[in-house]
Amino acid sequence: MRNVLLAVVLAVAAGVVWWFAIREDGSEAIAGEPIVEVKVPALEGAAGDGAQIFAANCAQCHGENASGRNGFGPPLVHVIYEPNHHGDLAFHLAVKQGVRAHHWPFGNMAPVPGVGEDDVNKIIAYVRTLQRANGIN
Repeated sequence: MRNVLLAVVLAVAAGVVWWFAIREDGSEAIAGEPIVEVKVPALEGAAGDGAQIFAANCAQCHGENASGRNGFGPPLVHVIYEPNHHGDLAFHLAVKQGVRAHHWPFGNMAPVPGVGEDDVNKIIAYVRTLQRANGIN
């Protein structure tokens, strides 16, 4: 039974790795390239401020405009991060405490030191604005 469970886990892991290594057109994904295409609306107020904070603290892993980076981190403009599944509190906890990997094969996210609660609120405003502009409500 244990060997069967191990075989299933390994098969699923291999499938996940394959899924993220191959693009929709069948070609290999390149490390660091965006995972999703993101339409960027006009940004003002908190969302505009959040864009700058995101670029300085989050884009290294989550990509420019939260599009994800193949091999580094998931896109936040994705249905997985819609408000009903990952509410705003999840963003606050991720920044403060880090996150154990559970949806994507990128490994755990470490806490982000130096990003305060007000900064996270602005990042959330930015990400939620991007999500709405891309049909994620």
